[in-house]
Amino acid sequence: MAVDEALLESVAGGNSLPVLRLYAWEPACLSLGQAQPAADVDRKRLTEHGWELVRRPTGGRAILHTDELTYAVIAPVDEPHVRGTLLESYLAISRALVKALELLGLEVMARDDPQASQAARSRNPVCFEEPSSYEILFAGKKIIGSAQARRGNTFLQHGALPLAGDLTRITRALVFPDETVRRRAAADLLTRATTVEAALDRQTSWEEAAAAFVTGFNQALGLVFQKIDLSTDETRRAKTIMLEKYAGAAWTLRI
Repeated sequence: MAVDEALLESVAGGNSLPVLRLYAWEPACLSLGQAQPAADVDRKRLTEHGWELVRRPTGGRAILHTDELTYAVIAPVDEPHVRGTLLESYLAISRALVKALELLGLEVMARDDPQASQAARSRNPVCFEEPSSYEILFAGKKIIGSAQARRGNTFLQHGALPLAGDLTRITRALVFPDETVRRRAAADLLTRATTVEAALDRQTSWEEAAAAFVTGFNQALGLVFQKIDLSTDETRRAKTIMLEKYAGAAWTLRI
């Protein structure tokens, strides 16, 4: 999260080109949306499973990051390929995501409901059960969860593509009134979300998915990418942000 924020600052300051960043998590980590109550997390269960906890700078609900590809798009709001309001840029990125998943062999669609995220204000703590604008669906099930935040003239959009594994694991680290409600939440999640492995009935490596993302963004948005490491300043800034913000309870448990 600190690297994404350092890149956001770098792009905003004109010191970096727009970024498509692709990564994975080790160890597994539960991330809360920027405005999600920390009380949604069962801290004891989280520790028992050996999972970490972080709060994203973007919105949405909780995601358990494991067995997945995470993407971050960081760009000026007037970048021609994703220019416009939050929803307009969200739509442009969703087209690239659809193309990437098609390259993996998935027949997907973007939900044509720009007001979905505004209409759904439930207290469901799980991101993959919350509708969102232009969300990507396979056979009616959500397969990518995304959220965007804007800071001045620049935006950061996060998204998670579950590649494999048991999606219901996240319910083991969240607070529910009782175990019956927890089991029901786990069952409901499987009816509303899926993984790439379940959709294709085969394993897809992180590397294969990442290559599809690069090609998908290229084809859908007409982009040509340069593979660039973090600069010395970006690395230094990310370490500072991590220590001052993401490693501390003041941010992670602030709500």
